[in-house]
Amino acid sequence: MIQHFRHFLLLCATTLIGLSATTTSQAASSEYNLPANKVAIQGYDPVTYFTLGKAVLGSSSFKAEHDGVTYHFSSADTLAAFNASPTKYLPTYGGWCATAMAKGEKVEIDPKNFKVTNGRLFLFFSAWYADARKVWLKDEAGQEKKADANWKKISGE
Repeated sequence: MIQHFRHFLLLCATTLIGLSATTTSQAASSEYNLPANKVAIQGYDPVTYFTLGKAVLGSSSFKAEHDGVTYHFSSADTLAAFNASPTKYLPTYGGWCATAMAKGEKVEIDPKNFKVTNGRLFLFFSAWYADARKVWLKDEAGQEKKADANWKKISGE
């Protein structure tokens, strides 16, 4: 009887942990920078930022979903790399501008304006009148610390 009760408690705990993780992921992904079609990074391939050091537009022919967010890829190889380790390639701060996130704000990005540092993809706003990446680079460590704290508050991650 005690053994059955322990098994029941373990099953309940496992279920609750799974539900908690799902709820957190869904809450976090609801804060992501996504259009109605839920395609992240305006359709750019998240893997090529790391492997090629450049932004490459993906294709709906190569796509994957992770935590309710769709990602497009430029090739079967980059899709396979993502599927093998999706969290390695996710954009930081849900794909919002990193500099704006340091201020606690969600601002759209230019997917061609980015920086990969310490295994993290940072995306930035860019327009003819402003380049948020330049602001970020003036105090990268300080900006990252503020943005991490703000994203944690916003996303619940």
